[in-house]
Amino acid sequence: MLYYLFRYLGQFGISGAHLWGYISFRALLALILSLVISAWFGEKFIAFLKRKQITETQRDASIDPFGVNKIGVPSMGGIIIIVAILIPVLLLGRLRNIYLILMIVTTVWLGFLGGMDDFIKIFRKNKEGLKGKYKIIGQIGIGLIVGLVLWSSPDVKVNENLAIQKEGQELIIKHRADARKSLKTTIPFVKGHNLDYAQLTSWAGKYSNAAGWALFVIMTILVVTAVSNGANLNDGMDGMCAGNSAIIGVALGILAYVSSHLEFASYLNIMYIPGSQELVVFMCAFVGALIGFLWYNSYPAQVFMGDTGSLTIGGIIAVGAIIIHKELLLPILCGIFFIESLSVIVQVYYFKKGKKKNVKQRIFKRTPIHDHFRTQDSQLDAECSYIVKGPHLAVHEAKVTIRFWIITIILAAFTIITLKVR
Repeated sequence: MLYYLFRYLGQFGISGAHLWGYISFRALLALILSLVISAWFGEKFIAFLKRKQITETQRDASIDPFGVNKIGVPSMGGIIIIVAILIPVLLLGRLRNIYLILMIVTTVWLGFLGGMDDFIKIFRKNKEGLKGKYKIIGQIGIGLIVGLVLWSSPDVKVNENLAIQKEGQELIIKHRADARKSLKTTIPFVKGHNLDYAQLTSWAGKYSNAAGWALFVIMTILVVTAVSNGANLNDGMDGMCAGNSAIIGVALGILAYVSSHLEFASYLNIMYIPGSQELVVFMCAFVGALIGFLWYNSYPAQVFMGDTGSLTIGGIIAVGAIIIHKELLLPILCGIFFIESLSVIVQVYYFKKGKKKNVKQRIFKRTPIHDHFRTQDSQLDAECSYIVKGPHLAVHEAKVTIRFWIITIILAAFTIITLKVR
């Protein structure tokens, strides 16, 4: 809103109005504003949650090796994150931008889905929350919407990168002069950095392009579902998901910026995506909101984000990466989310396999894998066999959280480095 206001005022020579045309100015302002809103509104909202007794009731000192009692901690703190994202974005973003619209829709959609889950847990006293099939339907729904909009919208176009060999060994990267629809996406460790979905569906003959778009929509659904569930599983320790997601948000903001800058896109040999600079504003608001939320969510937590926050965070990360054609970098960038999900999958599979043989067996002490490190040997089932037994003493959750942050920082840096490794 303010962007359009000051652009109008700039016609009359109002001093400073031109600043609103700079993406760096609006992005940094969004970062500061979201952080302030998250910190200020967070305090008020937490007090409201306590008065209404909208609190977490699932964990207590009996299952924590360090005797930390977490009964009575307010939940649904994800509302703080959502509010702190949307206000700066609505004030500072170009609201006609199709990418920004998709990010806003994703935030509201998954925020509502996660909110329904938290509502059932807290007010209906049902620890299972929203049934899994309804969660999946909701995630598939937003993935389908995003995929179809990117397929059909005339505003979604890219300038594909072309490598042109000059004299000697010097390589100059140029882009197509015309922006157009593209099924190409960035892939690491490959010369040219591109994978074309249409090539994977070349068996469809003259319908290969349509089949390629169908494959892209399916991939969008899978990525949104996988990352949002991964973020949900990662939200098990104070500050864990918020800190990891803030780091991932910074990396996505950088990738969005270089994708929207013709010279940087040429230097890094990636696609130039006109209009994707508005994602930088959104990602800065996203990072600021998470950092402000950490003020209350860091150990010992004064509020939990709940599924309201974790599902929204995962969806934002997934859709942001899909828009800038970087979804195939997410297994690296969101490596922590991937490992958390994988640990649950293999644990369940291995346990069911042993159950058929009337044998109690597990791979990890507990899953998701961050709980494995918080569990000491005295808490284990003596009749069950475990493949991964260490560490024998529990590691404090604050230390586990910080170590996971460090791993995510390394993965984020490595993700950006892959753009020059080919």
